[in-house]
Amino acid sequence: MIHFVLASQSPRRRELIWLLRYPVSCVTAVVDENSVHDEDPAINVVETAVLKAGAIMKQVEETPLDSRQPILIAADTTVALDGRQLGKPADAAEAEVMLRALRGRAHAVHTGVALVDLETRQTITGVHTAVVAMRPYTDEEIGAYVGSGDPLDKAGAYAIQHPTFRPVSRLDGCFTGVMGLSICHLIQLLADMGVPIQARATAVHQAHQQYSCPVFADISADLIR
Repeated sequence: MIHFVLASQSPRRRELIWLLRYPVSCVTAVVDENSVHDEDPAINVVETAVLKAGAIMKQVEETPLDSRQPILIAADTTVALDGRQLGKPADAAEAEVMLRALRGRAHAVHTGVALVDLETRQTITGVHTAVVAMRPYTDEEIGAYVGSGDPLDKAGAYAIQHPTFRPVSRLDGCFTGVMGLSICHLIQLLADMGVPIQARATAVHQAHQQYSCPVFADISADLIR
């Protein structure tokens, strides 16, 4: 039996992992993400995901998991505007600064993933990049959104899926990747690892909330039904 170990307490990532239809355990990777300094944000997120995976592997060695084939999934997401990385805002003021900088402009969202078979130590890494264009939301909308507290735990200070703020005008890439973990890219990596894919195409499609996804088009043709 496959058993996923998700190195995150993010409710968004947890909900996406459930689409894979395997048992999931969520654990917190206690790491210093600021210790990763690569200037390329696409490399930085992969290295941070590997750092998180390493921390969880040490925990597992001390407390073995009761599972036939535990697969560790670690991920990290960053927003890059003109090459400058925007992580989670430290406070409401920084969230407002980020949202004003992103307003009406396009940026990249990079999500790095590290997969580890905790029995064999087989490891696969990858990164999904989406290009996101933001709409010209107003200062009043920024104030109301920041006041809700929603931006404070999100890279770039926004959630693409927020039901009222809805900051994105156009997306080139996987919607779930901008949420924090491209389920479509993850399915591809799991298939490369030899993990049987149990996700249902209809459920994965619905998770994209009407946004088209080129990665979904590939996996729906080859890996899911």
